[in-house]
Amino acid sequence: MDLRRVCGWPLLLGLMMLPALSNAAGKCERLVVTGSPDAPPYLWQDPQNPEKLIGASADLLQHVAGELGIKVELLYAGKRSQALDEVRSGRMDMLADAPLTVSELETLDYIHPSLLENDYLVWTRKNSTLIYNEAQDLHGHPGAVSEKSRMTPAFGTFAEQQLTLIRTPNLTLAFQKLLLGEVEFVLAGRYSGMAVAQTLSMANDLIAYPQPIDKPGLYLAVSHNSACNDPWLRGQLAKKMTELPASGLTDAALQRNIERWKVQQQQQPVSTPKQ
Repeated sequence: MDLRRVCGWPLLLGLMMLPALSNAAGKCERLVVTGSPDAPPYLWQDPQNPEKLIGASADLLQHVAGELGIKVELLYAGKRSQALDEVRSGRMDMLADAPLTVSELETLDYIHPSLLENDYLVWTRKNSTLIYNEAQDLHGHPGAVSEKSRMTPAFGTFAEQQLTLIRTPNLTLAFQKLLLGEVEFVLAGRYSGMAVAQTLSMANDLIAYPQPIDKPGLYLAVSHNSACNDPWLRGQLAKKMTELPASGLTDAALQRNIERWKVQQQQQPVSTPKQ
């Protein structure tokens, strides 16, 4: 049967457009996102609006989502473990700063490449005699790392077997031990370390070796139980993640949020960075 004769061109064109209309109707228009509340300059709780999360990860995600026509709400969901539970359950759609963990593949879809790379550097006192070129150089030297740090599983295994590391409740205490001479080095993120050192006026007393000792990614991770988790969203986000490194937006967002954190620290007491 010739549908053009029976139905006419307008109806036939309408029928042909049904799949496209269906896909458009299913497109997610709003994402509820959470993450770590204490990891500046990447993410932290907004002191002016404690229900919100702000930071470089938030800024970059907002930019990407805006280009896709999606509204994003970055909300505080409690400490990191609580945020993960909210996303696992589907009560929230996405984590903005998820470390890649094999066990979580059962509950989360990770968007590749990562939104940001959290380069971990070796920090020492400026007058230190420690010479660092590769991870093995730290063997036999006492060091410190925040227990909130999120290293790659491979480096975590190496550190446990080969390094002598004191784990402190936060990065501030790790740096204090370094300045007091209780340890010879601290492992800390490039930008989180910079934020803490500058905020606590330690920048002139510490140096960081430029070559990263570990480079864990901070990924967007969509809950398997999110109503927004579909191939279109994952594909579009992956495309945007691929484009970000060459855009110059990443470094600008990190530097802007280091300054933002410092200003907030000067204006009012806020919890210290936990990375």
